[in-house]
Amino acid sequence: MSEPLVLGIETSCDETGIGIVRGRTLLSNTIASSMDEHARFGGVVPEVAARAHLEALQPAIDAALAEAGVRLDDLDAVAVTSGPGLAGALMVGVGAAKGLAVSLGKPLYAVNHLVGHIAADILTPDSAPLEYPTIALLVSGGHTSLLHVRDLTTDVELLGETMDDAAGEAFDKVARLLSLPYPGGPEIDRAALDGDPQAIRFPRGLSRASDLAKHRYDFSFSGLKTAVARWVERFEADGGPDELPVADVAASFREAVVDVLVTKALAACADLGVPRLLLGGGVIANRRLREVALERAAQAGVTVRIPPLSLCTDNGAMIAALAAELISSGRPPSTLAFGADSTLPVTEIQVAEAVPV
Repeated sequence: MSEPLVLGIETSCDETGIGIVRGRTLLSNTIASSMDEHARFGGVVPEVAARAHLEALQPAIDAALAEAGVRLDDLDAVAVTSGPGLAGALMVGVGAAKGLAVSLGKPLYAVNHLVGHIAADILTPDSAPLEYPTIALLVSGGHTSLLHVRDLTTDVELLGETMDDAAGEAFDKVARLLSLPYPGGPEIDRAALDGDPQAIRFPRGLSRASDLAKHRYDFSFSGLKTAVARWVERFEADGGPDELPVADVAASFREAVVDVLVTKALAACADLGVPRLLLGGGVIANRRLREVALERAAQAGVTVRIPPLSLCTDNGAMIAALAAELISSGRPPSTLAFGADSTLPVTEIQVAEAVPV
């Protein structure tokens, strides 16, 4: 089947995503976010996220079908995120997808959330097909991962990942230190516009020679977050007449994060001889990250691909797209013998794949 019609369900965190694709053509990308419900807590609360998914799922499916102009009976398959993510949130999507697939008599594809972020790129209209191999840098609230993608449906290798806080988490925590609202990423970005990124030299985690020997492609942002907290504490303890230079702190913090992300991604490109870099995940919306990645990649002779920002955040379209690629490559559907796997490794692109008879 060359252009399967697939509905994808994504509920790994705080966004209920329903996407419908026909092959590599995007028909609908419907997202219901519960971000406002988490804002008063300063971060995602798993129980709140799960309840929000339950409430949003059916209306989001209805809206996606209406936008795509198709009916449930028209679908060729249903796809869902099996992991990684928040266990309770994942369970909502997995349960809904199983019920939908069984009731419709349609095949079900359980897929990996992180690989889905790579698949979002194939939905970019008027762009050249994704070439292999490519290095993928995925940066979001819950994940910071560096991947070697030899083939989207069969061969994805984890090169490195965050050892503690993901980049998005670090943005949220530093935003709280600076009394900025949640989510922290856009607020730090706005505050940094008027700041000097060289004002404060914050540490670059896992970037010393001794660290690179063992963690060349891994990330750590916990120490950076602590360094910002200590700097703010010292400034306030001095009790001077000046107000906290929020813009300079935000810009300097952002620069440290961006520097580490881009440096390690381009190091992977150089080490593995791959002149291609794909950026994905919600933190890619950060304008400074895009600027630096494009500038330094051009200097290194590396081509950068960035999906539309609407497809960088968690969404069901990327899940549907990955399933459509699996179907087109002849892969059998998943059985019902899978559940929510909060720590699903990126090497498991599809979960519980049926054994061909």
